[in-house]
Amino acid sequence: MKRIAILGSTGSIGQSALAVVDAHPDRLRVIGLAAGENVERFASQVMQYRPRVASMASAGHVARLRQALGASDVALPAAGRDGLVAVASHPDVDIVLCATSGTEALEAVLAAIDAGKTIALANKEVLVMAGGVVTAAARRKGVSLLPVDSEHNAIHQCLHAGHRGDLRRIVLTASGGPFRGRSASQLERVTAAEALQHPTWRMGRKITIDSATLMNKGLEVIEARWLFDLAPSAIDVVVHPQSVVHSMVEWADGSVIAQLGVTDMRLPIQYAFSYPERWTSPLPSLDLVAAGRLEFAAPDTRAFPCLDLAYRALRAPDSAAVVLNAANEVAVPLFLEGRLSFPGIARVIQAAMDAHAPVAVETLDHVREIDRRARESARTIARGLESTV
Repeated sequence: MKRIAILGSTGSIGQSALAVVDAHPDRLRVIGLAAGENVERFASQVMQYRPRVASMASAGHVARLRQALGASDVALPAAGRDGLVAVASHPDVDIVLCATSGTEALEAVLAAIDAGKTIALANKEVLVMAGGVVTAAARRKGVSLLPVDSEHNAIHQCLHAGHRGDLRRIVLTASGGPFRGRSASQLERVTAAEALQHPTWRMGRKITIDSATLMNKGLEVIEARWLFDLAPSAIDVVVHPQSVVHSMVEWADGSVIAQLGVTDMRLPIQYAFSYPERWTSPLPSLDLVAAGRLEFAAPDTRAFPCLDLAYRALRAPDSAAVVLNAANEVAVPLFLEGRLSFPGIARVIQAAMDAHAPVAVETLDHVREIDRRARESARTIARGLESTV
């Protein structure tokens, strides 16, 4: 029996993870759950799975949760970042699935690593913001970082096909989002409603916009650098609109190994929970005949410059990636609110990066300070662009 904690249980990844638990009740036991602000959904999850510890985003949300639960033996020790730490480091937990959005779970992931937990990572920002800090801690404690993102999960599987010294490059696939094929000028007037219509995946609002701008793929490139210890030149991206090939690995002899599967996040989540075993899945087999033709194309970085900005951050000292992520997290909500144009997202990020002198990052406190300053800078930049919408 593997005992798990889920950070971000009410989101799409968290709900998929609980579906995996439902499919394997004899193998998985929920020990801890943490969520943001959806008290009603979270209370239902807590009552169903009876974790030993739970937490929410604020003390107010925890109070409402306590009221909704009534008499309960579930511990509610803290809220916010402290609550995430309490859930992630609970002594009875074996695997921590980090499925929160943003950077709130950084301390919790480090606390879980320090406690010797296996980390199943579905949050890109943790490694984008503090990849050096997190991977160094994992090495010190001998802790595994198992990727849950479908692309990195695919790479993890493909790497078993050869010796690491024979690796030539990895290839991350991107769906291209809802605006694939549109020119830079055509993107000036697209709306948030259009951007939220992802052609193949159903995800949260922020990650869906990131997919539309190709920033999601940029963040994955940075994440891959830390997960697999790769140089930027060994990480490529291709647009694959069918999202059947989740990613590929090329070896020194030119052989390319790809991982294919249905577009359902339960598959990579189950892989992370079951590794190094493989469990039977309730998901249907991949129907290649129904999938039809599989297409691949180079990304259009003129229309979607966020991918190039991510490579720029990857080639610079660590703080550049912190600024990239912070500026994106400022710009995306402004676009969703109709206060910033779609291309304005990349413009805010580029201007914030231009204003920053990258430096090495060695501590979490340093990460938090760079993040704070970058957000302030990005907000100022965005105010100057709002009138152009």
